[in-house]
Amino acid sequence: MPQIGWFEILIIVSIAIIVVGPKDFPVMLKKVGSWIGSAKRYFSDVQNQVTEITDVSIKEELKKNTEIMKEDKPKDDS
Repeated sequence: MPQIGWFEILIIVSIAIIVVGPKDFPVMLKKVGSWIGSAKRYFSDVQNQVTEITDVSIKEELKKNTEIMKEDKPKDDS
């Protein structure tokens, strides 16, 4: 995966300032930051939901396995 260095970031910022304009550049940065924050929150929520579903399914599997093991356990009548 290619890496972006400081020089590439400087070029991107310079082009963005020229295209957007120096007056509107801070507004654009704020919007981009807001979008990135929203995306991070969304992916974090999805990850938490997947983890929760996985935890619940693992607990159910363990419960089912313990019930099966209790049923298969030999009983001592001595």
